[in-house]
Amino acid sequence: MRFSNSRVAMAALGVLLITACNRDKKPEGAGAGGGAGDKTIALLLPETKTARYESHDRPLFERKVKALCPECQVIYSNADQNAAKQQDQAEAALTNGARVLVLDPVDSASASAIVARAKQSKIPVISYDRLIVNADVDYYISFDNEKVGKLQGQALVDKLRKDGKTSGTLVMINGSPTDNNAKLFKAGAHSVIDGSGFTVGAEYDTPDWSPDKAQQQMEQSITRFGKADIIGVYAANDGTAGGAIAAMKAAGVTPLPPVTGQDAELAGIQRVVSGEQYMTVYKAIKPEAETAAELAVTLLRGQQPEAGKLNAKVPNGKKDVPSILLAPVVVTKDTVKSTVVADGFWTPAQICVGAYQQACQAAQLQ
Repeated sequence: MRFSNSRVAMAALGVLLITACNRDKKPEGAGAGGGAGDKTIALLLPETKTARYESHDRPLFERKVKALCPECQVIYSNADQNAAKQQDQAEAALTNGARVLVLDPVDSASASAIVARAKQSKIPVISYDRLIVNADVDYYISFDNEKVGKLQGQALVDKLRKDGKTSGTLVMINGSPTDNNAKLFKAGAHSVIDGSGFTVGAEYDTPDWSPDKAQQQMEQSITRFGKADIIGVYAANDGTAGGAIAAMKAAGVTPLPPVTGQDAELAGIQRVVSGEQYMTVYKAIKPEAETAAELAVTLLRGQQPEAGKLNAKVPNGKKDVPSILLAPVVVTKDTVKSTVVADGFWTPAQICVGAYQQACQAAQLQ
């Protein structure tokens, strides 16, 4: 049986609050004045289909916490794109003494139940990377996500104009409809594309950010418009870009039209270097994860962040959330070396393997 997000949120909130009634007495060591419970942070990430979470966010966050607070413990959970599972993980973390939650929600709306439960126990919540909506979130750390969409849309439009394209069909493959960031990426992209003179012939939201579903969506577009009429693909991230490119290669689309992406995943960077994918957006995850760790340790110690570290207030439907927004960067074949390689995000040894060695030499990565 399927439930709406609102029903899931209400049901989960009820379960969490009932459980909370049995937890009015905090576990020994979890209250003010010190103890093991006062040194525990929960990091709750949403899924594994986007490679960055396990390969970058988690280890960067954990290392920074350990460097700042050697005695601190991190409770880590990944929800595998399951909102109900994430709610269970949050409750388990609170039961096990977490004093700060760093939460990247599977579902930006239903995660409000987690925030409500944490606030009942006076546990601060940091909304990480994705904004939790309609909830009393304490802080938000992410990138300017509407700007991400604008950068993607502008890069695509500029490339088409540079290639002399004046007509044809664009396909838009957006992110998950339950991810508030995906809505911002879409809005940013439309703000550029809609006034560009190019026509969006088909547009899809992609449940779970699934590359397989993106591939199916692209197959539908090829069937509908034919191989020759599709002049560009807006793909919201590298996973959906990979799915779209796989569909076009299987259909014999030659040459491939420019395709956007996001996250600078290894596979995405390799496609950019080889020319299969036109661009990606590099969001420097290291400062994002480390800033979240710094803020979590600050809150764990009962302190407030320095006012200068907060550079925005982002409305989430309930409040203007004090925020730290970082700057995203466009990466093309010409800038791989000066961005992701220069930052150590990926090394030439990781990128330039197998079939990509020749393309790497052309891009002067080797």
